[in-house]
Amino acid sequence: MSSIFLSPPIQKIHNPLADHLSIELYVLRLDLIHTCINGNKWFKLKYNLLEAKQNQCSSLLTFGGAYSNHIFATAAAGRIFGFETIGVIRGEPTLPLNPTLRFAQEQGMKLLYCDRQTYRQRHTQEVQEEFKKQLQGSSNQTFIIPEGGGNLNGVRGCMEIMQDIQFFDIICLACGTATTLTGIALSPKSRTNLPTGIMGFPILKDARFLEGEIDRLITDYLNSNLPTLVNHPAPWQLIYDYHFGGYGKVDQELIKFCHQFHQEHHIPLDYIYTGKMFYGVIDLLKQGFFPPSKILLIHTGGLQGNLGIEQKLTQKRDNDS
Repeated sequence: MSSIFLSPPIQKIHNPLADHLSIELYVLRLDLIHTCINGNKWFKLKYNLLEAKQNQCSSLLTFGGAYSNHIFATAAAGRIFGFETIGVIRGEPTLPLNPTLRFAQEQGMKLLYCDRQTYRQRHTQEVQEEFKKQLQGSSNQTFIIPEGGGNLNGVRGCMEIMQDIQFFDIICLACGTATTLTGIALSPKSRTNLPTGIMGFPILKDARFLEGEIDRLITDYLNSNLPTLVNHPAPWQLIYDYHFGGYGKVDQELIKFCHQFHQEHHIPLDYIYTGKMFYGVIDLLKQGFFPPSKILLIHTGGLQGNLGIEQKLTQKRDNDS
């Protein structure tokens, strides 16, 4: 199943301040492993797709917002691997479709919209069964993947992100559901000599609940029968100061940073996830936060989301004028 994906390269970036402080910065380019199912999305989907195949399910049902990278990637995976797909989209339908939903529909995904109150109940069996009935007459062959691929299958896949990586002192990544951070924390390649070697940058406002979610996912995974090479996670911490107002919120300072970073290092950044983490790392570098070290920044993909953000900003400018 993974033969269509490329091995992600690691790219060194040169920053004068980092060089002066004896800090080496590297980027793991997960954005380059596939044109549509890239970044951490492939790792979150892999074992969910394998379980769906094993259970002889013909359809995938999943959830997300209107600009969701997960919806985008699941739609593409369904087309490539032969699943029908349905995406339960939070909120009311808006036409014309934004680039994310238009792509998903073009891949064959059926889009089902629901109000936010119902969406909050998406984890309940009653609501899930109702959604499945709208996909097909029988719900027995539908496999449910939670929003963002945030389950133990997702954790298992994300453990593989580090499997071919050599030693780094610090590993930095953006966090939404924190599934990716959990998987990396459970990877034997994430052991470091520092007390908090894994740094997650939540892109949600008021995201301290993620600490409990990470602890729960770690405990559930270690208590499951799923394979693992460790009996405790690597140390991690969350940095809460770089969400830029919350999920999907951006400002001109962030956009300018992403464009400038792309020009200087030839690495495109998405505004919703990776761009915020990179901004935070560079800002912390200026504050003298990091000791002399070798730092890996994980590019978790999601570049497709920039099109939707830019469309929203253009529409806002047009309306304001």
